[in-house]
Amino acid sequence: MKWWKPDGSKRQSSVCLLYSGFNGDTATRQCAKGTTRLQNAFFAYMYRLQNIERWSLMRSVVRENVAEHSYHVAILAHALASISNRVFKKSVPMDEVVSLALLHDATEVFTGDIPTPVKHHNAAILANFREIEHIAAARLVSMVPDPLRDDYEKLLLKNEQVSTEAIRLVKAADLLDAYLKCESELSAGNREFARAKEETRRNLMALDMPEVAYFLRELAPAFASSLDELEQNDPQNDSQTH
Repeated sequence: MKWWKPDGSKRQSSVCLLYSGFNGDTATRQCAKGTTRLQNAFFAYMYRLQNIERWSLMRSVVRENVAEHSYHVAILAHALASISNRVFKKSVPMDEVVSLALLHDATEVFTGDIPTPVKHHNAAILANFREIEHIAAARLVSMVPDPLRDDYEKLLLKNEQVSTEAIRLVKAADLLDAYLKCESELSAGNREFARAKEETRRNLMALDMPEVAYFLRELAPAFASSLDELEQNDPQNDSQTH
């Protein structure tokens, strides 16, 4: 089948893909036989994120899928937003941050999780991947029922309605989850993640965000603890023994 580029020309594809104008036009599904729309399959596809494995090039002690990662990123994004508001007295839209975090990798239900070394191998590969990612986001938007579409379109396409602060915090939470994954694997004796941890930490530091520095200083150390160590440090246990 064929799909259509923004300039109206055709490209070959093994499936009927989606095209959305890069000026933020509403997504439409355009096939060689005419325009149709997938019917309300968005949430069914979101449940399939549990079938998309992350870290596919790495030998992992604990495997992770995109659904798990999305949940973790939402928790971390909420934490960073809370730190931003409560500790640093900012005014971050927490609901928007968490919503964006939940769907930040939604397109991977179609693209899969592309390993970072592959994605960033050169500028051409990255540019092509961003185009594919945009097409996948447009396809997902077209699957949301009309009455709900505005709420999801802005999150999936990350249009001008989404605040730059929310995007910044979700990016930090995404990196932070990767860092904590590396920490977890290293704590289990898996040296496969040693270099990834150092690279991810450098990328986190490059963000120069006080919220990230606070999290790494105050909250991250507990992630390297065993269950016994966590329970030993539980204040509730101390109160019950005195």
